[in-house]
Amino acid sequence: MRRRYDVRWRLTGLATRRAGWLADHDGLSPLPILNGHWPPPQPCRDVREWLEKARTDVLFEASSLDAQTGQPAIEHLKAALELGAHAVTANKGPIVHAFRELAALAREKKKKFLYEATVMDGVPIFSLFPLGLPATELRGFCGVLNSTTNVMLTEIEKGRSFDEAVKRAQALGVAETDPAADLDGWDSAVKVAALAIVLMDVPVKLEQVQRTGIRDLSEEKIRSVRAAGMRYKLVCRAERRGDSVACTVQPELLLASDPLANLEGTSSAIRFDLDVFSLSIVEHNPGIEATAYGLLADFLRAVQP
Repeated sequence: MRRRYDVRWRLTGLATRRAGWLADHDGLSPLPILNGHWPPPQPCRDVREWLEKARTDVLFEASSLDAQTGQPAIEHLKAALELGAHAVTANKGPIVHAFRELAALAREKKKKFLYEATVMDGVPIFSLFPLGLPATELRGFCGVLNSTTNVMLTEIEKGRSFDEAVKRAQALGVAETDPAADLDGWDSAVKVAALAIVLMDVPVKLEQVQRTGIRDLSEEKIRSVRAAGMRYKLVCRAERRGDSVACTVQPELLLASDPLANLEGTSSAIRFDLDVFSLSIVEHNPGIEATAYGLLADFLRAVQP
């Protein structure tokens, strides 16, 4: 990366619930940490003190999603921007609960607030519009944006039970220990709201997204419609209606000819309906590397002139 982009970097801080606060402006060695050999944690009152000790130029924020508040990710990102660092996040919560505030703060501080990895991993969804689709109007979109439910529905079609399908999604690394946010549609609802807020410039509240998860779908129904040439998918939709946007997340019965019905495993897809044409993007069976790439891409956007 250094040869291709002329970017020099060093890891000066790391913070996790398990390991605590680590900071060294001279640089932490990543390989021992990746192999489980962590330096002793350091006392820090809060994220601001940790950022100051690390003398951070770029913060990568990857805390767990709190769909209802967006915290503590919002405070992490605000602290970084206020201290003069670029802020890169994989957390959707800050987009839904504090997008305009964080974007304004970034402009004030002449820093970047970037969030490409929040929806569809490393696919350039957010950067696509200002760079590749200028002067277009986004009238709506629909997609399958939650990998956990897509894996589960696929596995249940193959004969696995609901619980077995959850364990399969967890084994693939796409489902949390508690998969409720996926099963009840919260993860998808946050993604729909984030897309509408950023790409359609409408301040959608999470409670305005009509949300239904997949818990009420029986294993028998999922398998019987598959045998009849149809499939259930948890579909996200948004449609511009005047000055507002109507957003929904719900299981939909799709014909096998529908491109969304053909998604397998961790794959996801979205169709954008523009004033000039419609555009579909499919991400085929991404792993955790895809999310990491989204963070890397934002890092390069932040630090390059």
